[in-house]
Amino acid sequence: MSTALQWFKSSYSGSQGGDCVEVSAHPLAVHIRDSKNTGPNLTVAPGTWSAFLGLARQDGHV
Repeated sequence: MSTALQWFKSSYSGSQGGDCVEVSAHPLAVHIRDSKNTGPNLTVAPGTWSAFLGLARQDGHV
C-alpha cells in the first residue's frame, strides 16, 4: 500500500503558473504547500482547514 500523498492544485490557481496552492487531504490531516516549492508544507487538522475555508468564503476569497 502506498503512503505517498496525492496533491491537488487549487481550482483558483491559474494555468499560467505563479501563485499556486496544492492540498492533500486525509481524515486526520490536511497538507498545504506551494506548487513551486514542494519541499516544505503546512499540516493542519481537518477542522482547522474547514474553519479557514469558511472564513475565506465569508470574505469572498473562495
